[in-house]
Amino acid sequence: MKKDVSAPIGVFDSGIGGLTVAHAIRLHLPHENMIYFGDTAHLPYGDKSEAAIQAYSIKIADVLLRKGCKAIVIACNSASSAAYELLKEYVRKDAHILNVIDPMVALISRKYAGKNVGLIGTKRTIQSGIYANKIAEGNQNISLQSLATPLLAPMIEEGFFQQSDKPRNHCSIS
Repeated sequence: MKKDVSAPIGVFDSGIGGLTVAHAIRLHLPHENMIYFGDTAHLPYGDKSEAAIQAYSIKIADVLLRKGCKAIVIACNSASSAAYELLKEYVRKDAHILNVIDPMVALISRKYAGKNVGLIGTKRTIQSGIYANKIAEGNQNISLQSLATPLLAPMIEEGFFQQSDKPRNHCSIS
């Protein structure tokens, strides 16, 4: 099925964190229409099972397809790790599916060959091993150290960040 070039791009995340991805798309493709789906009913995805994330992702893809989206961007690392391959198969030729993991792996492989790289992410993303596997496939001699940070996504969703002109040496949350 060929989509009209004026059809929107769908972007989804488990909450509002994916708005940063939508913003980047807007900067690079300012004339594209976009539909954003933040699944705040199920956030965060990072502590959900792979099957649950896949089910949520299929339902969201159905909504975005009904809205006529020509492309669907999975702006969530947990959903990208759990549901990207399934969504590609499910959607097939109805829309182009993109994730946030592949571009990051390409950047890491290009800029950090032979280096040590730290990765923080949700439990689901880290346990999937997707970053480690894809980086290893690139044979760039990158040593990846991963750490699950289960509170990071909820903190971002709740707005727990501090803006300051002064550099901070540590962070504390009361």
